[in-house]
Amino acid sequence: MPAMSDFLENKLIDWLFRGQAIGVTGASAAAGTGPTNMFVALFTANATDTAGGTEVTGGSYARVTIASSLANWAGTQSATSTVASSGTTGTTSNNGAITFPAPTANWGVVTGFAVFDALTTGNMLIWGALTANKTVNNADPAPSFAISALTFQVDN
Repeated sequence: MPAMSDFLENKLIDWLFRGQAIGVTGASAAAGTGPTNMFVALFTANATDTAGGTEVTGGSYARVTIASSLANWAGTQSATSTVASSGTTGTTSNNGAITFPAPTANWGVVTGFAVFDALTTGNMLIWGALTANKTVNNADPAPSFAISALTFQVDN
């Protein structure tokens, strides 16, 4: 099975998460930079590649907006790097905590997350299951992904 080179993995991560131009020889101007923002969502029934799952609703829930930038997502060479990717891991993670609003109603058992290209509706880009399910009830502390806890890997 073919695999992506570290060069391409770095370029894709920097383009999608980190707001950088694709920077590949022969790339058209239309390739430009990736999304301006990423929007992290929580799910009570996990998504799949073809289905959206069940996103949390109500009780002050909202997706968290993260600007696509070198500062907000790590480079592939270091867990908290803020320079262009140059590593061999094909992996990025959040450089800051991703904190949702504090719940004002029961959200239920959160089982997964997804990254979208819009604050509401939009296109789901990436999804995954949580390592451990989390029950979120009214007046609980605001749910959060700690620094480096939300990790994405391309290829490798």
